[in-house]
Amino acid sequence: MCGIVGLFCKSPELEPRLGEYLSAMLVQLSDRGPDSAGVALYRQPASAGSAKLTLYSTDEDCDWSLLGGEVRDTRGRHAVVVLDGDADEAEAFVRASFPDVRVMSAGRVIEIYKEVGLPRVFAERFRLHEFEGTHGLGHTRMATESRVTTQGSHPFSTGHDLCLVHNGSLSNHNRLRQQLRREGMEFQTENDTEVAAAYLTWRLREGDSLEAALESCLTALDGFYTFLVGTADGFAVLRDPIACKPAVLAETDDWVAMASEYRAIAVLPGAATARMWEPEPSVVYAWEKALV
Repeated sequence: MCGIVGLFCKSPELEPRLGEYLSAMLVQLSDRGPDSAGVALYRQPASAGSAKLTLYSTDEDCDWSLLGGEVRDTRGRHAVVVLDGDADEAEAFVRASFPDVRVMSAGRVIEIYKEVGLPRVFAERFRLHEFEGTHGLGHTRMATESRVTTQGSHPFSTGHDLCLVHNGSLSNHNRLRQQLRREGMEFQTENDTEVAAAYLTWRLREGDSLEAALESCLTALDGFYTFLVGTADGFAVLRDPIACKPAVLAETDDWVAMASEYRAIAVLPGAATARMWEPEPSVVYAWEKALV
């Protein structure tokens, strides 16, 4: 099963309510994924010359100030910390100096929060309604490919400001994981979705555009999937060649939304008059912020 939601704010007036709407969408799909839930939000960029990391510790009393950066937020066992240097340097520092801390995301704008348990409980515990931002995506999980753990929950981020949520299963992820390790990619779980995220990161590193990287998934990945990919500038959707897993897209003058089922979109203002359609198989749909 699993449930996917995404919301892209075309209108700046909607950005203060991003978390409120994304939370409502996520809760609507609780029965599609009662094992765990997670969100990626794009907001509050780190200043030039610094990187923003979302970190996770199993220690509820973790002293995040020991990292030496600016602690912007703490929720559950997660913290958002801004460190000097680029994202690669900041991530390498955390991994080397604090081996018990897991890097959930790194970049300038992305933040990822995820945890086991019911989506409604997750939304309340992490106070999702408080978040402002330009866009966000979320996932409710019914585990099929790996254990139910916080790290095994979606979204998965393997590149700067890039993340992926996935409904489906990949049959060739073990072989592809081995190939990607030879290309220098690292993995923290045995989850098939992390492999898909790493594949996209690798293709982008090799020079592909996001659209080209997603299109290459159609030949490189075996299995069933609906992907929602978040970037610093927007999000993109791709379904496998037979469109096995459900997906709905909707657009108004103020927003673009994606969900596994319409009921998650119905909670948005103006949903009743939105342009609504089912994304075609093997077609990449993408929205980005206009360049200023």
